[in-house]
Amino acid sequence: MMEEKVTYKKTLTLFQVVALGLAWMSPMIYFTVYGLAYEGSKGMMTGSYSMAAATILLTAISYIVMSKRFTSSASAYTYVKKAIHPYAGFLVGWVVLLEYIFSPVISCLTFGLYMHAQFPDIPASLWIIAINLIFAAVNIVGIRFSAGISKIFVVVQILFIAVFCSYLLKGLAGGAAAVAVQPLLPQGDWGISTILTGASLVCFSFLGFDTVTTLADETINARKTIPRAIMLIVLIASVMYIVVSALTKLVFPSLVFSDADAAGFELMKLVGGAGLQSIFISVLILAVFTQGVIAVTSASRLLHVMGTDSTLPKRFFGKLHAKYKTPVNSIAVVCIVSLLALVLNLETAIKFVSLGALTAFVFVNGSVIVQLYVKEKKRSFKQTIVYLVIPLCGACFVGWLLTLLDRTALYMGLCWLLIGVAYQLYRSRLTVTAILLRMGLEKSPSSVKRQRT
Repeated sequence: MMEEKVTYKKTLTLFQVVALGLAWMSPMIYFTVYGLAYEGSKGMMTGSYSMAAATILLTAISYIVMSKRFTSSASAYTYVKKAIHPYAGFLVGWVVLLEYIFSPVISCLTFGLYMHAQFPDIPASLWIIAINLIFAAVNIVGIRFSAGISKIFVVVQILFIAVFCSYLLKGLAGGAAAVAVQPLLPQGDWGISTILTGASLVCFSFLGFDTVTTLADETINARKTIPRAIMLIVLIASVMYIVVSALTKLVFPSLVFSDADAAGFELMKLVGGAGLQSIFISVLILAVFTQGVIAVTSASRLLHVMGTDSTLPKRFFGKLHAKYKTPVNSIAVVCIVSLLALVLNLETAIKFVSLGALTAFVFVNGSVIVQLYVKEKKRSFKQTIVYLVIPLCGACFVGWLLTLLDRTALYMGLCWLLIGVAYQLYRSRLTVTAILLRMGLEKSPSSVKRQRT
């Protein structure tokens, strides 16, 4: 009796997909990296965010192009596999696993640290284990439930940012409208390299728009919905980050923080006192929770697609739960890996995520050129701009950002890539052996044993 094939439910609307993407991105991350971004850009955060937004927009256009061309899930893995080569797709998918697998690690670790700070008597490890179990339960129940939670908590984050901006606008009461461009103008010791360095740091704040492509199999009319969602996510994030940084610069032309890692907390106290600071901590914890839920969702979907392709063991990763229509085995693996939050530090986890994301961006831009411009020969003036110039600019700039990662991150990425190459060679050897056995060109172990007997 043949086993009935279990497939995903197509339930996600445009609003839900946008909410999930923003939940992964987590708008509140603007404040958690504020000190690092401020110091790296020497206070020119508006220029740095504008530059980063332009760069991300170029790559987002490439994701939109490829999501229309290939509507199946798995993002960069699928695009590179179909446009360039299956082996290239595997290697990109393997590296992208760093972004997807280690994102829940960051969520668990951050949640544990913040909760331990609020409740010092409870060890951070207990919070990490507890939130990891909740992530697993929410994802097993289904993507629609995850979308509902994400929608609520993303709205809360955006409302908090609006409240924060209202405090800043009060501080500007009576100011001249002409100074509204001040944050974008060069001041003091600056240079284009300063803005670019800042942009390389704040690009981390935009990571997440690409993850919605892993939800294509669960999205209603994915060919139209996913591209629209990608563009909306990038535009919403860009407007938020640029507006907040501009207003902050107008109210506080110069800032000095006692602790760069806690700059967000110090900024809250400067803007709204202890009351705003308390609200900030609560909203930040909700943001971390929401980001963790969708991070597990995206990572498990990538593992499932790689399983259905037999890139990873199909019997394990390729299965969906009969009742919930979710990849329970993949979810379990992601949550087990997330327990690395018990032993890793935040810096190491962020390095893995950045390396995986930037690598994916380079290859997705390259996939557009190979698939549309080279293979399909779409070379009119407009097509040349969209299918060659834009992705080439995006790939070059993102590639430059990759070179800014420190040697430790690059060495870790190289080691992970070599593990992937070794696994692929082992998998290819097994495949070739199976084909030869079918053709009778290689004797099976059982036949060799019989001959010896």
